Amino acid sequence: MIKNLLGKAQHTLDKTQTLDFLAPLLLRLYLAPVFWMAGMNKLADMDSVIAWFGNEDWGLGLPFPFVLAWLAALTEVIGAVFLVLGLAVRWVSLPLMFTMLVAIFSVHWPNGWQAVADPMSPFASKDVHEVLARLDIAKEILKEHGNYDWLTARGNFVISNNGIEWAVTYFVMCLSLFLIGAGRFLSLDYYLKPLLEKKIFQRS
Repeated sequence: MIKNLLGKAQHTLDKTQTLDFLAPLLLRLYLAPVFWMAGMNKLADMDSVIAWFGNEDWGLGLPFPFVLAWLAALTEVIGAVFLVLGLAVRWVSLPLMFTMLVAIFSVHWPNGWQAVADPMSPFASKDVHEVLARLDIAKEILKEHGNYDWLTARGNFVISNNGIEWAVTYFVMCLSLFLIGAGRFLSLDYYLKPLLEKKIFQRS
């Protein structure tokens, strides 16, 4: 009886594979606004971004900051559009992954894993308790001198650790799209691929 139930459950589960095209679609639609906002924020003040890319004292200290800043901004904006359309998704995933690697190692690496300081995480930084002690002091100041209930009505205060967590997450999602492509039915790649293959075979 248990064997039959497991067999039926597996058969039902296998039927969901017909919806596998939703997985890359959801990845694309999740990543698109992330990269769009990142790129548009850069384009809104490129002079400051270029300065931050190049300055060794308070910035990233990268070579060719003008070129790299523009490449990063345009990669994110154009990449976001291509992700929504499902166009050249495997190709556009490559520069997006490279952008995330630069962010991981140039910006977030010294801060460890966590995006938000959390002592319960197995990847918590060594000074997380000191960080949270400062957060507690800040909360006490706000409670004493501000309307704390109003300030926290839409969410509690946290301290951003600015670690690699989100950048790694976006990198893994882009890597997944690079490996599986844009997906069936709901991407331009799905409909353009046969046309491109036909032209390639005709030329050869």
